[in-house]
Amino acid sequence: MENKKHLMIVVAFVVLIAGNLYFSMRVVSAKGELASARAIIAGRQENNRTLDFLKMFVRDVIKSDKEVDFDTRLKLENAVRELNDKEVLVRWQAFVDSKDEIQAQVNVKDLLELLVAKASLIPTK
Repeated sequence: MENKKHLMIVVAFVVLIAGNLYFSMRVVSAKGELASARAIIAGRQENNRTLDFLKMFVRDVIKSDKEVDFDTRLKLENAVRELNDKEVLVRWQAFVDSKDEIQAQVNVKDLLELLVAKASLIPTK
């Protein structure tokens, strides 16, 4: 009878350890999935900011039939800086610093291409 009681305690102990191991592995797996989900959400938020800037740029610069005023330029400048993307900022600066219309057209095409690529997760050159 004593051996049976001892065996039951050992079996219960093994079952409890196995359960703890199983649930520990599930917690680790869930943490990994959570980290992955957070990364996806952060990427989508970044894409949304890029798309918002792209929409603003198209609406206020590309489709504009008049010269872009100071307030609009300031709004665009702030929006592009909020993206925290060095590559976009470099292309933006190239566009802003264009010396003539031909150079501005080339720079705006490069900027638009980069913004579309970043917003749609297409690898850039």
